[in-house]
Formats: sequence, C-alpha cells, structure tokens
Amino acid sequence: MGAWVRRFGIRSRTQPDAVSQSLAHIDPTSCERHDPLVHHRSGGREMMRWCPVAALSVLLFLSSVVMGQGRPPETLKVSSLTMGDDSFLQGKTEDGSPVVLTGRLSLPDAEGRLPVVILLHGSAGPGGAQMPTWAKLLNENGIAAFALDSYTGRGLEEVFSDQGRLGILSPIYDLYRAVEILADHPAIDPDRIAVIGFSRGGVGALYSALIRFQKMYGPRRGRLLAHLPFYPPCNFELERDTEVGPAPIRHFHGIADDWNPIEVCRAYIGRLKASGADVEIFEYEGAQHAFDNPGAPAYFVNGQAQTSRNCLRKEVDGRLTNAATGEPFSWTQACVETGPATQYNGPAAEAATAAALATLKSAFETP
Repeated sequence: MGAWVRRFGIRSRTQPDAVSQSLAHIDPTSCERHDPLVHHRSGGREMMRWCPVAALSVLLFLSSVVMGQGRPPETLKVSSLTMGDDSFLQGKTEDGSPVVLTGRLSLPDAEGRLPVVILLHGSAGPGGAQMPTWAKLLNENGIAAFALDSYTGRGLEEVFSDQGRLGILSPIYDLYRAVEILADHPAIDPDRIAVIGFSRGGVGALYSALIRFQKMYGPRRGRLLAHLPFYPPCNFELERDTEVGPAPIRHFHGIADDWNPIEVCRAYIGRLKASGADVEIFEYEGAQHAFDNPGAPAYFVNGQAQTSRNCLRKEVDGRLTNAATGEPFSWTQACVETGPATQYNGPAAEAATAAALATLKSAFETP
C-alpha cells in the first residue's frame, strides 16, 4: 500500500460520540429510512412524507447547530448553467440553460476576511443534518461555510431515484460559479477558498481539480486551495484526467461503501499520485456510504436509489460512453443497479473531520 493511502481501523467504542448518543433512541423499524423525509407512493405517484421520529431527532440536532453559530447566516444567489454531460465535456455552454441557485453562507464570529469552504451535497439534496453539521464544525474553527443548493433552483428535490435528471458533472460548473460569488463577498478572502463535496457533490470536489476543466470553466475571481471529496464515484476515464493543479486533493472513503465502491477510487488516486499530484486517500474500515451524515444513523438499504457501481464511463470524443458496450452512457442501462446502503459511523466521521480540518488549516495558512 502506497504512502498516499491512509487506512483507519474503526471499531466500536465503549462511549459513543455525541451525535450517536443523541440519535440512539431511534427505532430502526420506525420508518423506511432515517431521514426526516421518506418516499412513498400514493395513487401511482411518488410522494414525500415526514418520518416523525427521525425528523424530531434531526430537528433537535439542528437546533443545537444553529445555536452554536455566531453571525446570522446569509443567502447568496449563484448564476449557473444546466448542461448535459456531453455538452459539458465539449465546452458547449450555448447548450446550457441559465439557472439561479442559492447557497447559505455561515460566518464565524471573527474579524477580517475569512477563509471559506464550499459544501456540495449529494443526490439526496441539501436537506438533513449533514451540511449544517459541517458548517458548524467549520465555523467553530474560524472558517466560513457556504452550503450550495444545486437542486431547488432546478426544480429538483433529489436525483438518487433517477440520476439521469441532472448531469453527473454539473457540480463542477456550479462550484466554479460559487467561487466567483464568494470572491466578491466583503467577509471572504478570495485567495482562501476550498471545497468539500459528498457523493455526487464529491464529483465536483474531485474533478474540479482537472486543469482541463479549470481552463474551460474555471472561476475568473477567487482561488480554490484544496479539494476534499467524500466517497464520490470514480468510475470514469476522462481525457487528461491525471493533469490536475497544485492544490492538494484529500479523498475520504469508507471501505464498506457499496454505493460508490472504493476500489476504482484507489486506482484513480494511484494514477494521480504517479503523475505527481499532491493527493492522498483516507480509508475507513467498516464505514458505509455517507458515514459522516448524522441524519442517517441506522443501516439503510435504499431500494429506490440508483448506483453506477458496475459501470465504467469512458469519454470518447467528448461523450460519456459505457466502456463495456461502446454506447452512450445512460442511467437506463443494464450496469445500473438499485439498492445501495448508507449509515453514519461516528468514529469514522470524527477521524475524517479531523483529517479534513488539518488539510484545510494547512492550505489556508500556506502563503
């Protein structure tokens, strides 16, 4: 195992972490899933309903998050484009539809222009406890947080049940535009911006490091100093995908993840390292997908969620193809499956957040 791989053996502890304690009373059979919103069907239509027990737990947890913040949060608008993946790869912005997204900027109680981390959500959307948890943690360490909502402005609540509703590469373009907005904010240091992305949002955090995409779409103002993807899909073969900028890439992944399996990410990070990139992967034994999300305390198999874990998407002449068939990739193909699992893992979450904070502090303190 290379020096760029850090593996952590996560075992149960006698004393659970604070989030696990606050959620321990949830009955695993109380809802189909342990997010405050659950899916069900009514009259042939998919609906959303509240899971009362999980919702109460998350609301109690979020109340503690909000109480811990210093300044009132701000809502900022981000002008972006909605493009298909092929249009994105080919630089055809004229094919995109303009869209106005929003994001929530939370600032620590500190003076001067501050470093900021942009948070990119996964396919379940921006709701729940994950983004506020990270925002609070960052604020407590003197770092501003900008939780970008890439779905509401596009009329979406989630895309995990139909991943084809939005291009998998769209978080990259959204991220670049958010950097520009934050660079103009009087409380933000435009030269100290980083990104953390989760699952689908991890695509934005990881592949925004590619020099190719930076030249095509990168921010005209502001600078990304660090890329921190959490359990993204890495089953891509993109053109020039080992040509990345100098900013450090720190990848966090559970070894038990069956939504976006770690093996292809190990291989990609290995190729990046061999090309001279500043990259490391942090692996956590026994940790599932979304291991840092306190809104998903119980092991849950999401029968509606699509996963591309058995697909390899290869770029050919600016188009994403299914490497096995040579056909244009589609979320209706046989390699796409449903039923991946998620579960919060307190020890893994604590280890990952500590490593992420160390990376951010180092990046923000570097001249």
